[in-house]
Amino acid sequence: MMGAKSMYAQQCYKGNFIGGDFDIDLDLTNDLPENSRHFNEKFIPYWLSKNQDKGKIAAGLACGSLHNIAKGIKQGDIIICPDGQGAYYVGEIDSPYFYASGDILPHRRSVKWYTALIERSEMSLALRNSTGSIGTVSEITKYATELEELIGNQKAPTLISNDETIEDPSVFALEKHLEDFLVQNWKQTDLGNEYDVYEEDGELVGQQFPSDTGPIDILAISKDKKTILVVELKKGRVSDNVVGQIQRYMGFVKESLAEPNQMVKGVIIGLEDDLKLRRALSVTQNIDFYKYQVSFKLFKG
Repeated sequence: MMGAKSMYAQQCYKGNFIGGDFDIDLDLTNDLPENSRHFNEKFIPYWLSKNQDKGKIAAGLACGSLHNIAKGIKQGDIIICPDGQGAYYVGEIDSPYFYASGDILPHRRSVKWYTALIERSEMSLALRNSTGSIGTVSEITKYATELEELIGNQKAPTLISNDETIEDPSVFALEKHLEDFLVQNWKQTDLGNEYDVYEEDGELVGQQFPSDTGPIDILAISKDKKTILVVELKKGRVSDNVVGQIQRYMGFVKESLAEPNQMVKGVIIGLEDDLKLRRALSVTQNIDFYKYQVSFKLFKG
């Protein structure tokens, strides 16, 4: 997202770059560790000193997004960026990080833009949902096949990778879209009665929230602001892996985002549990398991 509501889209396209600001007016060329945790340890306090009316979650989001732009996105990665007029530019990251002091979105990466333009109206509903309520950066690799078709013969290198932790590919194929459905229908779920998907300045940013061990599927906060909830979809993965992953996410939230008076809980959502999952959760505190059901009806038109 090139500026709030894509306000800098034309400048970025014409100038062949993407970038961010995030109230960190420092050249980060020599300050970009591979691990975002080390980056956050240094720059979250700096960001909070300039945004004293904000909390640690907002600081973590800003610093996580900045690290993602500057270091997380790799040279050669394919990106899409909304143009502010209902379509998306498509490009390839063409340089390491550089700092453009005094300019808009000074934390930059050069981009080689394709001639292809993706119309939002041509996207599937699931892809529109994933790209319609994002923060600055959102990973949409799970829609690689559809995006390649929309781009048209300009296939992104290494968009898809094999994940050895996936136990059931058929369930993974179903659940990779469940996250978008949950966010869109959050208020109609049991979790929605107690928690809200995290927002910042009215923008929904709790989906694919950046952390130093990967993006959190959904980050929510209780209506009384006393509990931060980490939601992880099982996505057909081996139980040991998903339990370990959500524990790492919860550790990150507790250490880096939670205020002293906030507790951290976790929820794993899957099609069905199993013996390994039940045993792992029986000795794990503050993590619940929710099963979902899929149903549909046919109506004669």
